[in-house]
Amino acid sequence: MRRPGFISLAAGLLSTAFILSSTVAPVAADITTIHKPGYCAFRGQCGRKSFFGSQLPCPDNGRAEEPDDTVRQQLVSICGAEWSDGDVCCTKEQLSDLKSNLDRAGAIISSCPACKANFVNLFCQFTCSPDQSTFINVTAIEKTMSKKDAIAELDYHVSEEYASGFYDSCKDVKFGATNGNAMDFIGGGAKNYTEFLAFLGKKQALGSPFQMNFPRDVSKPLKELSPEPKRCDGDDPSYRCSCVDCPSTCPPLPSLDHEKACNVGKLPCMSFAVIIIYAGLLFLLISGFVAKEAWKHARSRRSERMQLFQQPGDDDDDGSIHPQAWDHNAKEYSLNTVLDDFFSKIGKACARYPALTIGTSLLVVGVMSLGWLNFQIETDPVRLWVSPTSEAAAEKAFFDENFGPFYRAQQAFLVNDTKADGVSPVLSYETLGWWFDVENRIRRLKSLDGTVLDEVCYKPTGEGCVIQSVTSYFGNNFYSVKPDNWKTTLRSCADMPIQSSCLPDFGQPIKKEMILGGVPGNDVADAKALISTWVLTNYADESSEEIKKAMGWERSLKNLMLTIKEEAKDRGLRLSFSTEISLEQELNKSTNTDANIIIISYIAMFIYASIALGGTGFLARNMVNDPKWIFVDSKFTLGVAGIVIVLLSVSASVGIFSAMGIKVTLIIAEVIPFLVLAIGVDNIFLIVHEFEKVNHSYGSEEPVENRVSRALGRMGPSILLSAVTETIAFSLGAAVGMPAVRNFAIYAAGAVAINAVLQVTLFVAVLALNQKRAEDSRVDCFPCVKVRAYGSWDGSQNDSCGLVLGGYGGVAEDGIVDAFVKNIYAPFLLRRKVRFGVILFFLGLLTAGLALIPKVQLGLDQRIALPSDSYLIDYFNDLDNYFGVGAPVYFVTKEFNATAKEEQKALCGRFTTCDTYSLASILEQERKRPEVSYIAEATASWVDDFFLWLNPANEQCCRVNKRTGELCDPDSPARQCKVCFADRDPAWNITLSGMPQGKEFLDYLKIWLQAPTGEECAIAGKAAYSHAIVPDYKRNTINATHFRTSHTPLRSQDDFIKAYASARRIAKEISKNTGAPVFPYSKFYIFFDQYANIKKLTVTLLLSALATIFVVTSVFLGSVRVAGVVTVTVAMVIVDIIGSMALFGVSLNAVSLVNLVIAVGISVEFCSHLARAFQFPGKEALLADSDSPNLSRVHSSIRFQSTHASPANSSSLARAYSALANVGGSVFTGITLTKFLGVSVLAFTRSKIFEIYYFRMWVSLVVLGALHALVWLPVALSFVGGQGWSWEDDGGVEDDLRIRTRLDINETGSDDDSDDEDRQVTLPREDSRGRTRGRK
Repeated sequence: MRRPGFISLAAGLLSTAFILSSTVAPVAADITTIHKPGYCAFRGQCGRKSFFGSQLPCPDNGRAEEPDDTVRQQLVSICGAEWSDGDVCCTKEQLSDLKSNLDRAGAIISSCPACKANFVNLFCQFTCSPDQSTFINVTAIEKTMSKKDAIAELDYHVSEEYASGFYDSCKDVKFGATNGNAMDFIGGGAKNYTEFLAFLGKKQALGSPFQMNFPRDVSKPLKELSPEPKRCDGDDPSYRCSCVDCPSTCPPLPSLDHEKACNVGKLPCMSFAVIIIYAGLLFLLISGFVAKEAWKHARSRRSERMQLFQQPGDDDDDGSIHPQAWDHNAKEYSLNTVLDDFFSKIGKACARYPALTIGTSLLVVGVMSLGWLNFQIETDPVRLWVSPTSEAAAEKAFFDENFGPFYRAQQAFLVNDTKADGVSPVLSYETLGWWFDVENRIRRLKSLDGTVLDEVCYKPTGEGCVIQSVTSYFGNNFYSVKPDNWKTTLRSCADMPIQSSCLPDFGQPIKKEMILGGVPGNDVADAKALISTWVLTNYADESSEEIKKAMGWERSLKNLMLTIKEEAKDRGLRLSFSTEISLEQELNKSTNTDANIIIISYIAMFIYASIALGGTGFLARNMVNDPKWIFVDSKFTLGVAGIVIVLLSVSASVGIFSAMGIKVTLIIAEVIPFLVLAIGVDNIFLIVHEFEKVNHSYGSEEPVENRVSRALGRMGPSILLSAVTETIAFSLGAAVGMPAVRNFAIYAAGAVAINAVLQVTLFVAVLALNQKRAEDSRVDCFPCVKVRAYGSWDGSQNDSCGLVLGGYGGVAEDGIVDAFVKNIYAPFLLRRKVRFGVILFFLGLLTAGLALIPKVQLGLDQRIALPSDSYLIDYFNDLDNYFGVGAPVYFVTKEFNATAKEEQKALCGRFTTCDTYSLASILEQERKRPEVSYIAEATASWVDDFFLWLNPANEQCCRVNKRTGELCDPDSPARQCKVCFADRDPAWNITLSGMPQGKEFLDYLKIWLQAPTGEECAIAGKAAYSHAIVPDYKRNTINATHFRTSHTPLRSQDDFIKAYASARRIAKEISKNTGAPVFPYSKFYIFFDQYANIKKLTVTLLLSALATIFVVTSVFLGSVRVAGVVTVTVAMVIVDIIGSMALFGVSLNAVSLVNLVIAVGISVEFCSHLARAFQFPGKEALLADSDSPNLSRVHSSIRFQSTHASPANSSSLARAYSALANVGGSVFTGITLTKFLGVSVLAFTRSKIFEIYYFRMWVSLVVLGALHALVWLPVALSFVGGQGWSWEDDGGVEDDLRIRTRLDINETGSDDDSDDEDRQVTLPREDSRGRTRGRK
């Protein structure tokens, strides 16, 4: 059976004179003795060298002869009218072979008349010139099978001008069917005319049958053949070529206004600008500070009154806390009062009826969790990262519907890099033999259901699977591989893959870059990597039986490849591979691995919460004084409750949105448990710590429900503030079309909101029960066991154990962290010089973040999303290092009727009347600037190849049966067939005049798409274009077509993103110039569509979140100033996190965008509690214990009041201290440490995506969030916080008296010498609701 394929052009074109030769017989030194006009060098045919060989020419130095009329007519039809008279040196038989082979070459180069004319002239002169002996010298002969002498070697003298002009006219001619240049097939990819002629004359197994030299030096009487070459850009329209085949005829494309990097030296302009601004601001601030200090020093000398306010021996930062510093507005903030009352009532109700609260909460969560019955995980990357309403999704759907889904590719790399000396050549005779066996095993491989490769592979011609492998160069038969000639065959096929013996079963030539990688120089035998690709048919219906069969076979292939990988290792080689299903499987494997990390994080958080909630100071005292009380004071129950509430909130959120049909994504499964754990545990710490403070104030005499009510009344509004801002910030992501981001935002917002509700209800109920247990001296986790008051404990009743938990009824004692913050950290931070330094430092940090933003890259390398031990990592590395071909890209037209002439002109590129800026012309022009277009190969233009196929000069192409009009088989006799357009008027021509239109166009198109590509016709359409055109025979139009080319090899994420952007730009330009709706499509575009607007999306989301924070905080705190400070602080954190992304190698993509949205919410939580404590300060934190040994140092460390300070500023500074003293310790232990503990577990993950995009970003978030909240925010509020609202309820009459006593002590014991006005004391009074308010 005839195998489809292309002819070996070099051998065919020269077979008019020779075929494969063997050993050269000894001959006389001078074979061609006469070198003058009118004499030949060879003539006629002298037989074959082998049974299957062609006729070889005979050496003949006789005179040229006048041919008969038949030969003359034949010669003129082949070589042109200039041969219509004169003697010749060729015979009829030679002319027949010449015509056959020139016709085959013409099918490839006929689109450029100049190239074809020069090609024809070279071989017509070589075969028939009457002056043959003047430029040809036969230097060796050999015997044929008939014992006759035949030519073995000769010199062909061609002038440099002609050789160069010949090469120039052909070097850019395209062969669209293979996206390549004609020079790849007729000249072995020659880069200059010397290589071109050398390739034509080189003696090789599948090329020239003997050595034909083209020497540059010529000695008399010989001379060089020197006709004037036809120029592809000449003035003669008969030979002028189109822009596609002759670049010099192309009009210039418009210059690109592409973005040029703005740099000052090595610094981006933005980075340079912010650094200069900061340097200028730093200079102004320092100058202003120095000037102010000098002014104050001079003023102090002039004013004795100012000196009265200075403490003896202290620096200018020292002073006393003046009671007037604590002055506040007399008014309350009504919203805060409402919220306080609301949460107090909730707390009291939940604490009074804990069983009902717990039962109701669990019931509601259980009902919400019923949605798990509809639980679905979305793993399809396309549905994850592309909005279903996006342009890219619509284009993919259009492509799949009209041309079918992109193929399913399986690929393997065999590399020789296991030795210490580095990478070595991979090919050897033994390795080839083993790889032939591997491929045979793959061909025979059966899946579990019995499916074999031949059933699922892609067959473009209906015969032969698409397998791209080096074995195709050897006919897929190892028996044809010989130890002494395999390199010769390999090099020959690599140079000219169009040779019929080098073609694979599917009939398309395979470029060497597709199957061999890491080739040093030009010797493919030294390639460092062998590449094999198996292509399977894909289907749009993912539930079809065909897809199931393909996936089943791929699973079997994966298992076999893992075995082969070990075999390769035994041979000292390394195998890497990928199947179509591999990536999704390995990503799911990564998720399963990370589940362990989530579990470990929850356990670690539980242990920490259980210990930290108990209070380190009290536990330490009990450990020393009476260890058994540790079992009573333990908070393990609260720790368990906190973790369970987090799990319940996640379960409820998943249930609600699963019931609504919103699928869970891997990001949701991986991130939300961490997110809700961090937020939920934080608030639990705050509630418990506040409850402990209430216990300190009221003791066990006050009912538990009242104490819980007071604690929740104070912390509830703060929790609500953070929950509302976080929920709204996360909800903003729901506006994003990208499902991975949108679904995460919905699930996260729901989980955070539900978690907040459960914290103020379910957890409060558990807290009340736990407190009653502790006050009843019962053991944590084992409430049936009570602890005795003296010496021993058992299960007996003892109601008078004398236990006082947490200092009930006694003096309030701070924990270690709280004491440090109140007595050391806060006084130090709020010193004037320290605050000045803090401002400079954080402005510098902000400057660094802004300067680093331009360095943040876009993209998400697939290797990062894989487990660190995945076999795909080696594959992706080898793909980057050794695969020298870029991804295919299709420029698709929609509803553009190519049956009409004007539309044909808008598409074509190889005819003289094609539009100047046609689709094919623009793509060819873009190919010439690959550094910006990322287009590497010539375009496969179906309309050009279709019209060239109709050319009657290509007699073996368009041949139809005279009777039926159907396509003739290549073996059909000429009498039964007629050549298309042979008798057409007007005749076929390169101006498109007379080309078919309408129904006739579609009739011929249908025949062309059925025509098999083979030796007789290289431009037939079945193999290359059968899936590229969607004709509508009913409406006589074309519904869709695509023009195929390929990108340059894309090595980085930046390359992929820029290639996608460039393709978009090109398609837009084509549409503008042709009027055709055109879009680009490549398999990877769908994954990189997000980067087209991700910067804009990021800015929009973050600004919207910041605006939300400002509005919500303003409403809840009743202060635009404080809301502005909080919003600016969160913005500074986000800017610094983005800057850290550049330092830590974290790119901007959907994953990091999700984390930035998380960062906004978490940053609010860091700041909101301090901001609210600042705006609504508590008396207990404002005034230190009267008997504290650190009192005088605390009081004297901060200058709250001076004659230079305004009352508003003094109040801000005092309340900044109050905020730190009140909640600073809780923010550190309950927010910072809990988050840091949860995040630190991620350092041990095996997943690179968790390490880079979660561990690195979240560590940055925790560190930067804590720094800004605990350092920057109090300082900023002390400067611009303004005045706050009235004090909240911190106690009853006892607390009122205690505060009065402390104020009296402070007033009488102060060393301050200020006057009576400055010593005016603000005393608290109690309102009708028992709430203390400021009173002068």
